[in-house]
Amino acid sequence: MNLLELSEQEIIRRQSLEELRASGIDPYPAAEYVTNAFSTDIKATFKDDEERRDVSVAGRIMSRRIMGKASFMELQDSKGRIQIYMTRDDICPDDNKDLYNTVFRRLLDIGDFVGIKGFVFRTRMGEISIHATELTVLSKSIRPLPIVKYKDGVAYDAFEDPEQRYRQRYVDLVVNEGVKDVFLKRTKIYHSMREYFNSFGYIEVETPVLQPIPGGAAARPFITHHNALDIPLYLRVADELYLKRLIVGGFEGVYEFSKNFRNEGMDRTHNPEFTCMEIYVAYKDYNWMMKFTETMLEKVCMDINGNTEMKVGENIISFKAPFKRVTMIDAIKEHTGIDISGMDENALREVCKKSGIETDKTMGKGKLIDEIFSEKCEGNYIQPTFIIDYPIEMSPLCKRHRSNPELTERFELMVNGKELCNAYSELNDPIDQLERFQEQLKLSEKGDDEAMFIDMDFIRALEYGMPPTSGMGIGMDRLVMLLTGQSAIQEVLFFPQMRPEKAQKKEEI
Repeated sequence: MNLLELSEQEIIRRQSLEELRASGIDPYPAAEYVTNAFSTDIKATFKDDEERRDVSVAGRIMSRRIMGKASFMELQDSKGRIQIYMTRDDICPDDNKDLYNTVFRRLLDIGDFVGIKGFVFRTRMGEISIHATELTVLSKSIRPLPIVKYKDGVAYDAFEDPEQRYRQRYVDLVVNEGVKDVFLKRTKIYHSMREYFNSFGYIEVETPVLQPIPGGAAARPFITHHNALDIPLYLRVADELYLKRLIVGGFEGVYEFSKNFRNEGMDRTHNPEFTCMEIYVAYKDYNWMMKFTETMLEKVCMDINGNTEMKVGENIISFKAPFKRVTMIDAIKEHTGIDISGMDENALREVCKKSGIETDKTMGKGKLIDEIFSEKCEGNYIQPTFIIDYPIEMSPLCKRHRSNPELTERFELMVNGKELCNAYSELNDPIDQLERFQEQLKLSEKGDDEAMFIDMDFIRALEYGMPPTSGMGIGMDRLVMLLTGQSAIQEVLFFPQMRPEKAQKKEEI
């Protein structure tokens, strides 16, 4: 980095760094620093009449006030913040007070990591604090944090620009309250779901990310090349076909939280790298899976928020089971006034044209119906609603409906106007499955770059026999968005995909 481009504060901090070293203090020590308490726990359990409690804490300096021989600082650890009170005589009990005067008063900055040993007390102002008896420098910060300052009710230096926040999530987590809580809730959501699945005895598994055939979903894949094997490989778009191979192999219930990749558009609800949970259970159908899904989501909502209702934007959404069920045909009829039952491709194109829905020649019946539903129906379903019984052209991996061979036993759960999860009574007829794949191949030849590939090894697995099975996939990022009240997927991903920053010149790095 070109030193001429450093700010005044960055230059001063680098000078402080060298002065610390000259004073015999390592600004980046290697030794373990042992802690025995966290800020929030100290404040939650303190009693005024308790015996002296010695504590050791560590964290980042977030503010400082120097008052003669005494100083106050606010320390932020992984759970919260606590005030630290220091005096020169406590920190430097011997005659040499230079360490306190030159180091702890002048060379420490907001953003530095320190370790504090001392005892808990309550100040005259009533704030639970730590009276420091020892301070250890743990890491020197040489770039100033964008700490918010207030003057006459106006905030200055706030770190609020979304692009900056997403690029520099490490800063966002430090200075903006509530950001860390979103990601802690994300972890709790995963834990709650695992707890639910494990209570049934289902097994968490791992399947390949690099796949010779990107199967399991109609999506545009990322492609790479394996040098040693000299073959193309794809980043998975879904893990469905591998999980169903495990059902063939004798597992009764398997699930996976998988990173999937789709080389498609980006917006407030889509990221090219996303997390999906898929679960497959033998001897079940989509009716059973609907009950399983709504009960799971009710439990997760209770575990995370202590309530089955939550506010999302202007809407109050209830995850209290059971959820409403509406067929795909009825949904389109309700919101367009058109009954698409039995329509061929040309008739569906005409419906799209009259409805102002853009189409192209690569779209088959399934894509056309999907466009009609997406444009005219999806946004109307705010409360959790199962859209069921999809036309067969939309579902190449799904079992035909037991009472209508033109439909499939499939549901999608709509919440707050968006799809949250997708589930089937899984197709286990290998001959029917091969014919469906071949229909997808025809769409691919027409130019549909999201049509499924033919996976002959999966066909071979089905030929050995797969029991009746139901599967369900849920978009974890959208679920986290819902349960944390976030309107953009970037708010629930630590490091969302971004356009590259302008490259620096090599000689400046």
